[in-house]
Amino acid sequence: MNHLAFGGASIDGGPYLWITGLARHLPHGLNTLVSYWTDYGLALFAVLMLIGWWRARNGPSRAMASALAAPVVVVTAFLVDDLVKTFFDERRPCRTLHTATVEACPGSGDWSFPSNHAAIAAAAAVALLLCDRQLGRIAVPAALLMAASRVWVGAHYPHDVAAGLVTGALVARVLTPLARRAAPVVDRIRATRLRPLVAAR
Repeated sequence: MNHLAFGGASIDGGPYLWITGLARHLPHGLNTLVSYWTDYGLALFAVLMLIGWWRARNGPSRAMASALAAPVVVVTAFLVDDLVKTFFDERRPCRTLHTATVEACPGSGDWSFPSNHAAIAAAAAVALLLCDRQLGRIAVPAALLMAASRVWVGAHYPHDVAAGLVTGALVARVLTPLARRAAPVVDRIRATRLRPLVAAR
């Protein structure tokens, strides 16, 4: 496999340095909140997907199929994003530019382009938006905040998170409508579960 030595600093190293410099001069409490969000915020999307399943459980079979497929879509987006990473040996900006960052710089060999966090968040947001618009309205800004936080803490260039968002969103946009084709399977499962209740009467 041919790897590309992707020099991210020449693309948007300047904006990255401006953002990380701004972060260093803002209150420690704010940076702590951003760090918590960037480290643990993906759990919000898991909770939203669980709520999406709960809300869809008695609804149309197509909606239920989409809700059940959302975690699979997110895992697929992560795998696709990770595959793309294998083609680009882009060093983390905090290693290339040697600047102080809010969080410790990831280890050598942990490549930067594209951002896995951004891809996961975007896939979850688009899958939720296609399943349940109300949950999607929460998930979409949360995904954008997740992407921004990765630059804020110094882990990624802006183009890394932009590429991650696009990758995750595209995977979810393609796979979520396909999941609706599993609606007949959901119908059969529901019918199977109801049969004992009908027989008991």
